[in-house]
Amino acid sequence: MKGNEAIAEAAIRAGLNFYAGYPITPATEILEYLARHLPVRGGVFVQAASEIEAINMVYGAAAGGARAMTSSSGPGMSLKMECISYIALAELPCVIVDIMRGGPGLGDIQPAQSDYFQIVKGGGHGDYRLIVLAPSTVQEAYDLTFESFLLADRWRIPVIILGDGALGQVKEGVDLYDKAPVLFEKPWALSGAKGRKPNKIVPFNLEALELEKMNLALQNKYRAIEAQEVRFENVNINSKTKLIVVAYGTCGRIAKSIIKMAVEKGLDIGLIRLISLWPFPHNEIRYLARNFPSTKFLVVEMSAGQMVEDVRLSVSDDTRVSFFGRMGGVVPAPEEILREIERKGLC
Repeated sequence: MKGNEAIAEAAIRAGLNFYAGYPITPATEILEYLARHLPVRGGVFVQAASEIEAINMVYGAAAGGARAMTSSSGPGMSLKMECISYIALAELPCVIVDIMRGGPGLGDIQPAQSDYFQIVKGGGHGDYRLIVLAPSTVQEAYDLTFESFLLADRWRIPVIILGDGALGQVKEGVDLYDKAPVLFEKPWALSGAKGRKPNKIVPFNLEALELEKMNLALQNKYRAIEAQEVRFENVNINSKTKLIVVAYGTCGRIAKSIIKMAVEKGLDIGLIRLISLWPFPHNEIRYLARNFPSTKFLVVEMSAGQMVEDVRLSVSDDTRVSFFGRMGGVVPAPEEILREIERKGLC
């Protein structure tokens, strides 16, 4: 299956019962797959008239207790951001898929990772956070889609699956294992108030102290998420490792090839592949920096350098952190990254 198709199939099997979206390359196969398969398997599919309409429909469906999802790419995500901020304050669970493409502006339809700031730091207004998961293979995209719906319901928070055009379009074998969806009770949902006190999602015209109280509650929840939901993979990291590559998604996959090539050359290179971009594994990177004081870090991204800022914060020594990036939809080759490592004497 293509990565996009695997995400869509996993969403159905995870209990998705409402999807609204708008076509945009390289994410359109998610919408196309769900248009064919979701209605005949008991869910509601809507092709909205715009990205703004799609995310507002998800807001409404999530408020009613549905397992709701939408998908898009960079320009469409920009249009969704205002409503995502509303959903975050309302503490509504939903899943949003961003299959990144080159930018800024219209850009192109090739793979990129330049949505990191927008998605991980929050492209909307206010002090809110989103759980962000970054698969690197089609199988992991399938697996993390299940996980996304669980996390969204468990924490009452929007969860974003952050992929890129390469992941969305590549076709690989996928184990479509049978897995019954884990469903959560939603007593807070706007499902009709007969026999109980009416629910409210967000009060209107909040006073300053009341809004501050809601914000403080959100921050407490975010701290709990940071303590419990960090996800990453360590490869070939030990006391002899001279260079640790930090990457996610497609670049994380490429970095594994770099390590194999490095072993053949007798170079000691490890990898920390980020699976959760928020919560970010600050403590893990900080631990590696403190316990291996001579080890350097190389951040590899398909961007001008965005995640590298979080790595620098974790390492707390800019002289130990280098960056390699390609932009505009260019996917770096393992050979060129390894040449850069050797040229700079990083290992």
